[in-house]
Amino acid sequence: MTEPPRKPSREERLAAQLRANLRRRKAQARALAEPRPARPRDPSQSD
Repeated sequence: MTEPPRKPSREERLAAQLRANLRRRKAQARALAEPRPARPRDPSQSD
């Protein structure tokens, strides 16, 4: 028989959350760093 999967400890859960957060922050930083093409202004909108 196989053992049932054990619950991760608090430290393991926190470490996994930190890794996921770091991945999200890196992805966000990369998205903000890449230049965006200039969008033409919509003439129907006024300032």
